[in-house]
Amino acid sequence: MRGRFDTLFGRLFGVLLIAIILAHLLAFAWFHHYGPPPPPPPPEFSEGLDGKRPPLDPRFANRPPRPWFGGPLVPLTFQFISLIIAAWYGAKLLSRPIQRLSDAAERLSEDLNSPPLDESGPREARQAAHTFNKMQRRIIEQVKQRSRMLGAVSHDLRTPLSRLKLRLEQIDDDKLQGQMRQDLDDMISMLDATLTYLHEQRTSEAPQLMDVQALVESLSENAQDQGADVQASGHCAPLLVQPMALRSCVNNLLDNALRYAGQALITLEDHRDQLLIRVIDRGPGIAAEQREAVFEPFFRLEGSRNRNSGGVGLGMTIAREAAERLGGQLSLEETPGGGLTAVIRLPRA
Repeated sequence: MRGRFDTLFGRLFGVLLIAIILAHLLAFAWFHHYGPPPPPPPPEFSEGLDGKRPPLDPRFANRPPRPWFGGPLVPLTFQFISLIIAAWYGAKLLSRPIQRLSDAAERLSEDLNSPPLDESGPREARQAAHTFNKMQRRIIEQVKQRSRMLGAVSHDLRTPLSRLKLRLEQIDDDKLQGQMRQDLDDMISMLDATLTYLHEQRTSEAPQLMDVQALVESLSENAQDQGADVQASGHCAPLLVQPMALRSCVNNLLDNALRYAGQALITLEDHRDQLLIRVIDRGPGIAAEQREAVFEPFFRLEGSRNRNSGGVGLGMTIAREAAERLGGQLSLEETPGGGLTAVIRLPRA
């Protein structure tokens, strides 16, 4: 019997059944105690020949008098309230496991090491919690395996590439040496970019209040110190963000602008509900039909923005994923007069 009521269906059915039985028992007891009202006598016999009413039927003589609330209103009201309470409790039984699962999924999306879900409640809730916790453990294990793989790739590939660069010095053909050195540099750049991309994907950090304006000005000054033409303008109030994710997003967009245009302008536009960060360049731009495609990993454009200009096609991918981790959006627009404008929209809510 206990197993039957261990399920969500059994508990909900039991609550509704008890409510219905109690409501009907009260109605039965109520009408049994007070009974139905005595039927009125026929009109022609309502008064005797002597002008007096006939005696009351002995079946109704011993009934207690009905109070003012002694009609069917009380048992019907009790039935109505009982069913409302049962429906409310049943809805709570149904929604509680789903809400717990939703909260746990939200915590997991922010932190893989969040506490596991409590495996209690009805059978269906326990099964869902057990499956969720099993999924969380597998995800954590996969992330750990990938971290170990990244470390192995970083070590095992860099070592032979470094040896190849040293052996290039023994090649007498300067042209061949230059071509091979360029290929090795491209391989090392691709390796570094891929490892950075995978590192960005697994990195999680706690949000904190940050002076975004100071960050933008710092990135601009650092680029100027390296001889780049970068300007910053606009003001904004501090914003609750993940600092490393925001730095990665803006920095990748800035590197992209400098690589293809040689100069960049970073503007801040503060609103009550969001902060807009624009990275503007006057380079060759990107056709409208290709602006979404550039966010795909390793996507390469033909023409001016291609591998001949440097890069391996991961900067924009890293920037968009960083913006999404911040709860914002990253889109590309055409700069008035020519060029490309990357727009970061960060919510203030």
